[in-house]
Amino acid sequence: MTERKTIPVAHPVIGDAEKKNVLECMETGWISSIGRFIPLFEEGFARYCGASHAVACNNGTTALHLALSALGSGPGDEVIVPTLTYVATANAVHYCGARPVLVDSEPRTMAIDPQRIEERITARTKGIVVVHLYGHPAAMDDISAIARKHGLFVLEDAAEAHGALYRGRRTGSLGDAATFSFYGNKIVTTGEGGMVTTSNRNLADKLRILRGQGMDPGRRYWFPVVGYNYRMTNICAAIGVAQLQQIDLFLEQRCRIAHWYGSLLAALEDFLVLPCEEAWARHAFWSYVIVLRDSVRLDRDEFMQRLADDGIETRPVFYPMHVMPPYREPDARYPVADRLSSRGLSIPMHGLLGEDDVTYIAGRIAHWSKHPGP
Repeated sequence: MTERKTIPVAHPVIGDAEKKNVLECMETGWISSIGRFIPLFEEGFARYCGASHAVACNNGTTALHLALSALGSGPGDEVIVPTLTYVATANAVHYCGARPVLVDSEPRTMAIDPQRIEERITARTKGIVVVHLYGHPAAMDDISAIARKHGLFVLEDAAEAHGALYRGRRTGSLGDAATFSFYGNKIVTTGEGGMVTTSNRNLADKLRILRGQGMDPGRRYWFPVVGYNYRMTNICAAIGVAQLQQIDLFLEQRCRIAHWYGSLLAALEDFLVLPCEEAWARHAFWSYVIVLRDSVRLDRDEFMQRLADDGIETRPVFYPMHVMPPYREPDARYPVADRLSSRGLSIPMHGLLGEDDVTYIAGRIAHWSKHPGP
């Protein structure tokens, strides 16, 4: 086989507009957490999501911590989170002094299973963090109904789901608040960065105070509460403004790539399960996750190594929280999350992929499906 350059699993799409905005920051000296691009990015992102307010911060984890703090999470509280998520979701709950209470996944969307939530609610439960995992929105109506019944907040962890739709509404407008990440592999990137969206004015005001060390907005250097230094730089916001202007194009590219994958891999239904897109949703396809069927005699990690040898970078599905040392539950059973984690992998998905790349990747997957043995 002809050797070829490695196809990365993710890659940012950065162009002249981003460079122009960053150069303006450098030439004007507005490189820190004050500058015209920060409010532009916040206002544009809130408008895009259909929320009234957006508060920019320095990464997606601090966005989660800010939101949970502003929503009142604290010592002695419990916050429900899916066990299958990136560790930041649980860590941010822990930062508040609260305890993450884990719930298994729904097998099709990979998001938290609404049917498993109520059995985990106690008198200490403060809220529910819903993760739109890998870009597919969770079943928000069912989750919101449970939250209303028990007087709980709903926080969307939409780090991976920029622009995804739930029944015609964008993520970022479906709960009491939502958080986003703009890490380098995300659909919209600022290098590092995050955002909290909400339509609650009082909550937005509280988020802004906490983000800036707790300083009173009307009295410089007066700090009535303990806050954090979670501000976004103007340079990051400058990149974000240019990226946001292209988000529809980015989503169209990912949808097109997902269609190519779906068409080329459809014949391998005995070997793997492809991502679903429920009738009520639009998948953002931050990642394209395939899951090896249990009947396949091929270890997931061995399969990833074979693809790596073919020049195709992949990533395993996240480890669930219940196997992580800080949150370990050795006797608990989360069968769906365990299966998805042990058998799932992300294959390349980003805006620089061409149809020839996707055809090559699908061809190598098809090859190994016919040769699963050692």
